[in-house]
Amino acid sequence: MKYRFYLLILFISFQHTSAQQNELRFHSFEVDNFYGTILEHNPDISHLITGHPSGVFFSYNRKTYGFNEWERRYNHPDWGFTFIYQDMANPYLGVNYSVYGHFNWYMFNRNLTIRMAQGIALTSNPYDPETNYQNNAYGSKLLSSTFLKVNYVKENLYKGFGFHAGFGIIHYSNANFKAPNNSTNTLYFNAGLSYQFDPQSFPYRIPLESWPSRYYAERIHLNFVFRTGINEADVNGLGQYPFYTLSLYADKRINYKSTFQAGIEVFFSEFLIELIRYRSIAFPEDGLTGDENYRRVGVFIGHELRFNKTAFVSQLGYYTYWPYEFENRIYNRLGLKRYFYKDRFFGAITLKAHWAKAEAVEFGVGIRL
Repeated sequence: MKYRFYLLILFISFQHTSAQQNELRFHSFEVDNFYGTILEHNPDISHLITGHPSGVFFSYNRKTYGFNEWERRYNHPDWGFTFIYQDMANPYLGVNYSVYGHFNWYMFNRNLTIRMAQGIALTSNPYDPETNYQNNAYGSKLLSSTFLKVNYVKENLYKGFGFHAGFGIIHYSNANFKAPNNSTNTLYFNAGLSYQFDPQSFPYRIPLESWPSRYYAERIHLNFVFRTGINEADVNGLGQYPFYTLSLYADKRINYKSTFQAGIEVFFSEFLIELIRYRSIAFPEDGLTGDENYRRVGVFIGHELRFNKTAFVSQLGYYTYWPYEFENRIYNRLGLKRYFYKDRFFGAITLKAHWAKAEAVEFGVGIRL
């Protein structure tokens, strides 16, 4: 699990801006203890697995009842924020402090929730070539983090108090922003209490209207996107370099939830210049001259899952021009996108990866014609 819905479900917090002034607002708070183990997804981190990480969740939820259409179409989810304190149970890893934006999805008569969350974390003891070279999991103090939480829940059992318990996984890495970046995944079990404010006033949940979502279908649109950021090769000490990606694609929205995409893009990743030069000297048996072209061209298909003005983006691509064989020819992209001004402009935060290996976090802006 070296990549994930990397970015930033904090966008979701803006969903309430589409509501009218007469929308009723309901809130709940949760506190959980958790206890788990670090999974050995990579043998290079085996020396960091020496104990059982533990910690605390503190969460705020905004309860929805269907006032906005997206809430009715997704079975009245919650959105909110979570803070996690986690002791990694290893002196080289230290402790992590993280904040997230999250969604709670309800199933089985609202007795089962699946929480998906994305955020950022601070680690107390990142890699240092002199004082903490053992920590090859976290190459920077600032990390990205994702967690998944599956819980059985019983809300408002007594005067707003409820109970929940379950399991999940917490992922920390910096998406190759700085090497090393072997990351950690913690499998945990949790239990905790919740408190819902003013539960007796919570309204009847508004059902979905009978008219179908296909009425949201649109003509084909052309999109231009510019993405950028900073990343580093996996070789420690090669340095951080900017990258730039230019994308052109067509999209077709077929209903309220789904938009399909197909396009082409060009990658200018300057960290490859230094990596090619390094490998030509350090590994002459590879047959590199050091002057290989670092640029790449790819074609891709994709899908957007819409939530009002926000969308989850997933794309799968193939390099048609790949002069330097970095990772493999197939790449994928996951992230979040936010539309503005009549859906003509958008911003995006995405993670580009090669299967399970992250290459970069991308910050993008675009126009939809």
